[in-house]
Amino acid sequence: MRVSFNWLKEFVDIPVGPEELAEKLTQVGLAVEGLEQPGKEVQGVVTARINEVKPHPNADRLVICIVTDGEQEYIIVTGAPNVEEGQIVPLAKVGARLAGGIVLKKAKLRGVESVGMLCAADELGIGEDHEGILILPPDTPIGQDVNPLLGLDDTILELDLTPNRGDCLSIIGVAREVAAIFGSRLKSRCPAFPEIKDTIEGKVRVDIEDPNLCRRYVARMVQDIKIGPSPIWMQTRLSSMGVRPINNIVDVTNYVMLELGQPLHAFDYSTIAGGHIIVRRAVNGERIVTLDGKERQLDSEMLVIADEQKAVGIAGVMGGFNSEVTDNTTAILLESAFFDPASIRRTSRLLGLRSEASLRFEKGIDLEGCARAADRAAELIHQIGGGKVVSAAIDEYPRVYTPKTITVRPARVNDILGVTISVDEMKGILTRLNFNPREDKGHLLVTVPSYRTDIDLEIDLIEEIARLHGYNNVPDTLPFGAGTMGVRTDVQNKEKMVRELLASCGLNEVITYSFIDPKMFDKLRLDEQDALRNAVRLQNPLSEEQSVMRTLLLPGLLDVLARNYYRRNTDVAVFEIGRIFIPSSDFLPEEHLSLGCAVMGQTDGGWKHASRQRDFYYLKGIVEVLMMRLGISQVSFVKDENRTSYHPGRTARVMIAGEEAGVIGEVHPDVLEAFDLPTRVVACEIDLEKILNYGPVKTRFQELPRYPSVDRDLSLLVKKEISCDEVTKVIWQSGKKLLRHVNLFDVYEGEQIPQDWRSLTFSLKFQARDRTLTDEEVTKTMERIVHNATQQLGAQVRGK
Repeated sequence: MRVSFNWLKEFVDIPVGPEELAEKLTQVGLAVEGLEQPGKEVQGVVTARINEVKPHPNADRLVICIVTDGEQEYIIVTGAPNVEEGQIVPLAKVGARLAGGIVLKKAKLRGVESVGMLCAADELGIGEDHEGILILPPDTPIGQDVNPLLGLDDTILELDLTPNRGDCLSIIGVAREVAAIFGSRLKSRCPAFPEIKDTIEGKVRVDIEDPNLCRRYVARMVQDIKIGPSPIWMQTRLSSMGVRPINNIVDVTNYVMLELGQPLHAFDYSTIAGGHIIVRRAVNGERIVTLDGKERQLDSEMLVIADEQKAVGIAGVMGGFNSEVTDNTTAILLESAFFDPASIRRTSRLLGLRSEASLRFEKGIDLEGCARAADRAAELIHQIGGGKVVSAAIDEYPRVYTPKTITVRPARVNDILGVTISVDEMKGILTRLNFNPREDKGHLLVTVPSYRTDIDLEIDLIEEIARLHGYNNVPDTLPFGAGTMGVRTDVQNKEKMVRELLASCGLNEVITYSFIDPKMFDKLRLDEQDALRNAVRLQNPLSEEQSVMRTLLLPGLLDVLARNYYRRNTDVAVFEIGRIFIPSSDFLPEEHLSLGCAVMGQTDGGWKHASRQRDFYYLKGIVEVLMMRLGISQVSFVKDENRTSYHPGRTARVMIAGEEAGVIGEVHPDVLEAFDLPTRVVACEIDLEKILNYGPVKTRFQELPRYPSVDRDLSLLVKKEISCDEVTKVIWQSGKKLLRHVNLFDVYEGEQIPQDWRSLTFSLKFQARDRTLTDEEVTKTMERIVHNATQQLGAQVRGK
C-alpha cells in the first residue's frame, strides 16, 4: 500500500517528518518498507504562460513558442501537438533537472535556438503520459516552482500490511493510526454538495436477491456528465499512489477508493435496462465480457450485478464491457456496496482477476462507510465540473450493522503482556483507536468500530493495547520454569528402529501424498464392495487427482517405482511409514500407522558377489529380519489367493500369533499395467501399530552355550498342498526343549518322487544347556518328530 504523506496531512496533523513517521508506524505494526520522493530529481522547473505560438520556418512538425515566467521571455522550440497561446505550462529552463536525472542544455533545433523545454507529465515523473505537454489550470500563478503545485514535494510511504489490516488500505485508515500514535484529532468531515431537483426515485431501483453475499448496496445518480481528463492535482495524486489516470469519472472512483477504502463502480445509466439493478447469483454457464475485453464464464457461486435483461458486472471484481462509461455517456449510476469477502476471494481466484477493488473486498471493508463513499464521489464530481448530482440515494441495507462489544479483563491484559498497564491507560489507548471502552464491574466493555473487521476476541484488543503501549516497552525476560529433557516414547523408539533397519537392508524411505485419486482403486483391481474403497472424501480438494484420503500405501509406492523406472532407475527398493485413513462414525476418521515396502529389479552386484533378483523371498527375508529385530517370534506366512491387487499364486498373509498383521506378495500383472510398470514388483503392507505392540524393544542377553550341539538332517516326502510352514511347526512342536534351530535347505520334485509330492530336507540342531546330549536322546527326539509328521501330515521319510 502506497501512502502519500501530503494526502495524509489533510486528515491529521503530523508533528514529525516522513522518516520518523515511518519508524513510528513500523513500531505499531504497520511496517514501512521504504520511502519514495517522486520529485526529488526535478529542480528548476517553473510555471510559465505561452504568449505566442509561431510555425517553425524549417520544420512542419515543430513550432516556436514565446513563453514568460513573469520576469523574462524565452524562445522554446517544441513538437508538442497541444500547445496554444495563453496556456499555463511547466517550463524547464537551461540547467534544470528532470526525472531520470536529465540536465537541460541549450539546443538548436533545425536552425532555431531553444533555451528551455515545455514539459510533459512523464518528464516530471508524473505517470507515463508523453502525448503532449502538461497543461496547468488557467488560474495558476506563473513563475512558481512546480514541485509543490504538482505534489512533487511529496513523500510516498510504502507499507507492507499484514492480511488482517484491510482497514489500512486507505488514507483515512492510516490517518486513524497516525492520530492514535500522536494523540491527534482526526480531521474528518461529511461530504457536502448541491443536488438538482430531479430525484433518483422512479429512475433507479435496487433489489438484493442474496443478502448473505451483498449486505448493502448504495446507488447514486449523476446527470449531465462531461467526460474529460481529471484535474492535474487529482492525476498527480493518483499517479503517486500507483494508479493510472483515465478520465474524470473513473479517476474519482479510484480517488475515493484510495482515500476511504471503499471500492466504487460507475455504470453508464443508459445501458441499465429499466434502471433496475439486481444483485444476484450468476446462472451456471452464464457469460459476460468484462472491461478488459475478455469473455468470462460464471457459475452459481459467483455474484453479479445485473439489470432486467443481462449481467452488467461481476460484483466486487470487474465491471461489464456492456455498461462501460464512454465519451458518449451523459448519466452515470454510482455503486457503493458491501460484498461478502469469501465470495469475492473465490470469484477472483477462479476467474484469475485480481484488482485493487477485489483486494479490499476480500479483506473486508467498512459496512457503515458505503453511503459516505458514494457521497464523497458525488462531491468530487461536482467540484471538478463533471456532472450534476441527482437528489437522494438508494440505500438497500437488509441487515443493519450491529456493533460488536467485547469484554476485556485488565488483569488478563497485564498477564499476557507481562507488564503493568493501568486501566486508565488501557481506556486511553482504546479511545485513541476509536474504540469505545467503558468500565463495568472491574472489566472493560469495548465497542468495536465497524471498519475494524479484524477484531473479534479479547486477545485482539490485548494486541491493540500492546501495539500502542509499545512493544519496545515490554521488558525482555528469560524463560523460566522447570526444564525437562525430551525423550522418545517406547513406540517412537521402535518406529525409529524400523526405519534404521529397513535402510540398513538397502531400502530407501519415501514420503507420498495422503491425498490420492479415487481412480487408484480401479487401478488396484479392488472389488466394488471392498472396504478399502470406503475412503474419506475431501470437501474442497486441490484437484480430482487428490480428492480422497488414502486407505492403503500401495498406490503411492507404485507411483514412485513408475516414476523411477521411466527415468532409467530400474533397480529400486523403497519403504514408507505413513498413516492411512479409515472413515468412522466420529467427526474425524481413524488413523492407522502403516508400513509399506515395494521392490523391483536386482540388488547391486560386485566383483566378489553376483546381484540377485528382488523377488518374493527377498522381501520376505527383510520382513523376517524386521520381526526378529522386534522380538516377534510367532510369525508365519499363509498363502492368500483372495487379494485382487496381488498375484494369486505368489501372495501370503503375514500372521503373528494367528492374527493377521499384513500382506506380502507379487503385484498383479494387470495392476502393473495400469501403473505403466513393465517389470515385476513385490510389495508388502503391514499394520505397524499392531506389530509395534508385540515383543520387547530391548534385547536380553543369554549366556553362551557351554555344551556342544548335535546336527541331524531330515528329508520328508509330503504332498504339495502341505506348506513348508506346516511341516516346520510340527518339527518345532515335536523337538520340545532340545531343538534349537530348523532350516530348510533343499526342495526337490522330479524323478523318484511320486507325482503331486515333493521332498523337503531340513537341517536340525539339538542342544541342551546343562549337559552334553547323548545319541540316544537325539535319536528319540528325531523318532518323535518323524512319528508326528507321519501322523499329522501324512509325511514319509525319504529313503525308507
